[in-house]
Amino acid sequence: MRRWGGYVALTIVFAVVCGLLSWWQWARRVDAVDEIAKIEANYEADPVALGDLIPELDSVVDSAEWHPVEMTGEYLADEQLLVRNRPRNSAAGFEVLVPLQLADGTVFVVDRGWVPAGSTPEAPESVPAAPSGEVTVVVRLKPGEPEIPGRGAPDGQLATVRLPDVAALVDAPTYTGMYGLLVTEDPAPAESPLPALRPVEDEGPHLSYALQWIAFGVLAFVGLVWAVRRERKIAAGTAPVARRERDAEVEDALLDAQS
Repeated sequence: MRRWGGYVALTIVFAVVCGLLSWWQWARRVDAVDEIAKIEANYEADPVALGDLIPELDSVVDSAEWHPVEMTGEYLADEQLLVRNRPRNSAAGFEVLVPLQLADGTVFVVDRGWVPAGSTPEAPESVPAAPSGEVTVVVRLKPGEPEIPGRGAPDGQLATVRLPDVAALVDAPTYTGMYGLLVTEDPAPAESPLPALRPVEDEGPHLSYALQWIAFGVLAFVGLVWAVRRERKIAAGTAPVARRERDAEVEDALLDAQS
């Protein structure tokens, strides 16, 4: 009886683990669905003023992600930074960040696009220059990225789009909560980095994985019930005998009869 108590406890633990894994997959699906909803609602929306969506310099407005905003200012080209290790269609490259100083003196970080790595992966061959003088830009908002412990970058480059690192280089109040992926520049330069790609609207296999983990937890109890019933049949002498055992018994009976 103690042995079966252990089996029951093990089955319960397994089922709980399956339930937690199912919940984790379901939560990932919810996040993916929310992200798709934001893309569908915001990506092709009409541009609005930056202040209409971001009230403070350090604000991170989740519902504003991917929404276009329009602003006018001057690029601080001397403070340009490259974000390393940014693949695009399996090719290695960099994102080009250039601070844009607005009319009120604040600075907003613009990701002007992607450039491929050069002959070595450490730097691009060239980076198209940002327009000089006053420029009007339309960008799609994105939250800044966190720091990755242990990952560094050489001078003039960043490991991630960590906006406080950009702000530390700029002698002006800087937006550190969100930055923008460039859509258009006016006046448009003759050459620009490659624009950001539209994100893929795919929720992934999380729903099927969540259901599979639930099924595994249920099957564990089904297996336990089957094992208990079989044990009882064996104890009562009503369990089916394996064919090999029956054949061996027949052979023994024939030998006894002959002797």
